[in-house]
Amino acid sequence: MGEHEQHTTAFPSHIVEQWAGLGIDLPALFSAGALGQRMGVRIVSAAPERVVGTLPVEGNTQPYGLLHGGASAVLAETLGSVGAMLHAGPNKIAVGVDLNCTHHRAVRTGLVTGVATPAHTGRTSATFEIVLTDEQDKRVCTARLTCALRPAAQQGQAAEPTTPV
Repeated sequence: MGEHEQHTTAFPSHIVEQWAGLGIDLPALFSAGALGQRMGVRIVSAAPERVVGTLPVEGNTQPYGLLHGGASAVLAETLGSVGAMLHAGPNKIAVGVDLNCTHHRAVRTGLVTGVATPAHTGRTSATFEIVLTDEQDKRVCTARLTCALRPAAQQGQAAEPTTPV
């Protein structure tokens, strides 16, 4: 698979400023991460109540030429994790503890768009529903991600180990 173009993540300015005050470059931190970058994930917009991103089908297929289910899972977990992180705020980290994906239809070409919206947002966990659609706006996959929300590590310390909730 060839290298995918790098994109800047779009966050609302007040959220970027909140995190910048803590010395965190939020768009750089959540530019889809190493795996997402390799797969061409692009986060188009992000706020605690809605995260939108895309994934190219090309380069992310299984042997039959269809979008790989694991690629759908990567897009879903990326978008849900960004939403959970934005909900939790800069003093916590969001760590995925449960992801399920139901694949509805095959896709062979184009771009898949994902939209993550909160189903539950609490102090210690957040659950997001992520709907992936093809370029004809037909549902490709429905996913649900639950993230544990843990205290962020202090400078120089490792993050707390995560146990499923």
